[in-house]
Amino acid sequence: MTTQLETRNKALVLEAFDTLFNKRGYAAAVRFWSSNYVPHSGHIEPGRQGVFKLIKGAPASLKFEPGVIVADGDFVIVHGRCSGTGRPRKWIAADVVRADGVLAETLGPQDEGTRAESKSGLPMFGTQFRV
Repeated sequence: MTTQLETRNKALVLEAFDTLFNKRGYAAAVRFWSSNYVPHSGHIEPGRQGVFKLIKGAPASLKFEPGVIVADGDFVIVHGRCSGTGRPRKWIAADVVRADGVLAETLGPQDEGTRAESKSGLPMFGTQFRV
């Protein structure tokens, strides 16, 4: 059974992703991403400005289409499809988002990187680098 918190968190994540990825509403997106946002990704620089910079550098044709979305307390997993990335095929992703009234932290699919490769300086799995 889904709780009210989980329902709110799913709606928050969907609205945040649509605002940033599809509408490119950077000023509006600030309210969805914590000022202390942590992206666990070797491809995204630290903080919410890192994810905003990533989207600003993406093709204008980028679109995010949500598919399955599930929540467990503060965690939301959204499985979706990105098109217009400039790649030959659409990109399928499942992002794990920790929400606490705002998006606080995200773990997304990617190649596991080394500390030297990580722009955020954080590992993508666990608390320390294994490679």
